[in-house]
Amino acid sequence: MSKILVTGANGFIGQSLCKVLAAQNKFVRGIVRNKLPYDTNDNIEYFPIGDINFETNWMNLLSDIDCVIHCAGKAHFIEKKNAISEQTYKSINLEGTKQLAIQSAKAGVKRMIFLSSIKVNGENTFDINSDQNFKKTFKKIYTHDDIPDPKDFYGLSKWHAEKELQKISSKTDMEVTILRLPIVYGIGVKGNLRRLLNLVRSGVPLPFSMIKNQRSMIGLDNLIDLILICTNHSAAAGKTFLVSDGEDLSTPSLIRCMASSIGRTAKLFPLPISLLKATAYIFNKQDEINKLVGSLKIDSSFTRETLNWYPKTNVSEGIKRMVQSQSF
Repeated sequence: MSKILVTGANGFIGQSLCKVLAAQNKFVRGIVRNKLPYDTNDNIEYFPIGDINFETNWMNLLSDIDCVIHCAGKAHFIEKKNAISEQTYKSINLEGTKQLAIQSAKAGVKRMIFLSSIKVNGENTFDINSDQNFKKTFKKIYTHDDIPDPKDFYGLSKWHAEKELQKISSKTDMEVTILRLPIVYGIGVKGNLRRLLNLVRSGVPLPFSMIKNQRSMIGLDNLIDLILICTNHSAAAGKTFLVSDGEDLSTPSLIRCMASSIGRTAKLFPLPISLLKATAYIFNKQDEINKLVGSLKIDSSFTRETLNWYPKTNVSEGIKRMVQSQSF
């Protein structure tokens, strides 16, 4: 497909995606919220559209578009003092996505690719640091055919959006492909990964050597490669894919990889998990610590086998590129 509309075109994923598409001589219409990027590219048209919700009018922007890649949305935010309401997630992630899909189908768009979240499956998998290990029903790894089990407003908004897209696709000629993403790392990353990297750079000793979790991630370069395949691959139509690099890392391993990328040795010391969690509770940082000590493993074999796709960049190389980039 040669004419592609990308929402969230100046975001972490969207910005890099637009540049790669343009480099492949695709016509790209990049949708941003309210500020046009400074970079110019003859193959990219940028348009500000404001907040995305059920009132957004997309029709003039969808003219002659073959494929829509929906990267925009209200991201998961874990700071309690800045908690985002259920209605906010619903308005942007659900109603905004539904409105875009309805108008895309009317405009004759052939395929829509929706960037969803692994949080649709749940919060975490089998965790050797967890008190829930004895429960036989505790999920050891997420697979593409799991029954969705979102735990928060963000995960729920993504799941409901997925269901709406599937309904719209079943009633129209527009194909839908859903990608459930774990943590995405790469040049320009923000959030928890950036904060962790800043700690590693600072050289401060970190109390994480006793953590023995496993977390799946996806490198930005690998994700973009997969998205490009999904724009044209016939087997991608109507599918929901779980994506990852296929190499799971523990928190200590991730920190060591980051440190090694800048020519340092990671400074880690042991602290019981129970004490880590107690300290996090005192400082209202439970979500951050849960991510550091918890496991979230993804089985992406269905994705690889269906699309004949394999990550081109391994985790250590991807993290090295991220750490050594000038974006930090």
